[in-house]
Amino acid sequence: MSLIESFPLATILILFITAFMMPLIRNTKVVKGISLVSMTFVMILAIVNLKFVINKGEYLYRIGHFNAPYGIEFRIGIIEAMMGVLFTFVALMIIWYSIYSIEKEIKQSRLALYYLLINILIGSLLGVVYSNDLFNCFVFIEVGTLASCGTIIVKDKKENIKATIKYLIMSCLGSGLVLMGIAYLYSMTGHLNINYIHEELIKIHLNYPNAVLIAIVLFIVGLGVKSAMFPLHNWLPDAHSSAPSSSSAILSSLVLKAFVLLLIKILYRVFGIKMLNHFGVLNIMLVLGSLGMIMGSIFAIFQKDIKRVIAYSTVAQMGYIFLGIGLGTHAGVSIAIFHIIGHALTKSALFLSVGSMIEQTGHKSLEKLKGIGKEMPITLGLFSIGALSMIGIPVLPGFISKWHLSLASIAAGDIILILVILLSSLLNAVYYFPIVINGFFGEENLEGKVYKSKSKPLKELMPVIFLMFSMIYVGVASRGIINLISLGLK
Repeated sequence: MSLIESFPLATILILFITAFMMPLIRNTKVVKGISLVSMTFVMILAIVNLKFVINKGEYLYRIGHFNAPYGIEFRIGIIEAMMGVLFTFVALMIIWYSIYSIEKEIKQSRLALYYLLINILIGSLLGVVYSNDLFNCFVFIEVGTLASCGTIIVKDKKENIKATIKYLIMSCLGSGLVLMGIAYLYSMTGHLNINYIHEELIKIHLNYPNAVLIAIVLFIVGLGVKSAMFPLHNWLPDAHSSAPSSSSAILSSLVLKAFVLLLIKILYRVFGIKMLNHFGVLNIMLVLGSLGMIMGSIFAIFQKDIKRVIAYSTVAQMGYIFLGIGLGTHAGVSIAIFHIIGHALTKSALFLSVGSMIEQTGHKSLEKLKGIGKEMPITLGLFSIGALSMIGIPVLPGFISKWHLSLASIAAGDIILILVILLSSLLNAVYYFPIVINGFFGEENLEGKVYKSKSKPLKELMPVIFLMFSMIYVGVASRGIINLISLGLK
């Protein structure tokens, strides 16, 4: 066994161990340094692991002394390895950004707790992605949920407490449904390992059609709550808009994605496409994905708070992912995973750039942020690039996702979905373009504003710039990335 095969487990252990060192250290600069260095190190491990998987193929890594199905194992294929790089890179950029800004949002005494929560959260999300054991996934889900709640409530304001309670209640409901789904599968197959469950289900699913159908629905609804599937998204706008900006970026770009990846893993590796088509459940995801794309954008149009606009935009963007999954084709799932990558990079950069605007002006209101392009041209410029991707301007990953989803819809014979994608893109433009136009143009908007008067130093904007360059690279290199994802799904 190669040493590199132990890197996924090492990644999680490093994040957990360094997390629990942080509260023991009084110096906040040292705490920030530990968080930054640990995330940089695990990102390097993730990159080495991805290269290893591309060259050598997927592998199973046994944890402990017992082989599956009795022991726990990780399954690391191309997609899991890609997500390892994505999650650690985005988290590193967000931590880098937070080093300069987090004191302005939370108390000094809570900084060690905050970085502890971030490391535990990323470690648990990677656990969900890597694990080949459903109950192990559930344990990581619960750890991740509590850490997510902690990153919101750490701000300790009335709106944060209210948003966290709402998120926790909805998350507990989702977790309970997932646990019931696991229990149904275990009662039918006697296994918790994904490979063994699938082998048993193929033999027995026709004997227990109702139980299999109930299990599928429990997973779709349970993980749908956690990944903000419309109409189960109602916890998201409050949680994302009230949290510190770095927490909002992690919640939107990574937390939702880990849960939707687990849903893809369960639907396509536990049940398989033939079983899903037999029960006809993917049509539910097509409908809910389409509704999410439209309704998320409509809700965003009527918001007055810039963070709530981006939060509702996340509901719409998750709709694209659910639409791809719901198509039930190889191309559809490939584009759903590609959109996870593009959206994670774009949305994290959007939340961080908006966080900079709020930090420098003290305003969240769209009305009061008019003319911000004169005062903070670089920050609004970065926001504008992300907005163009969300709308679907060619070359950027948002356009690539929509184009390939349209092709996948045609291939699947669902031509009407192209109209849904077009309508959603138009609605995206309705709420993103006014922010950019009012920020940069209009005499009444720019009157009395001093050029670059509220700009942040370039070193503080570097993480956002890196995220934007990465997002553009994903768009330019989309053919190779989609081919790699497609290879990983075989």
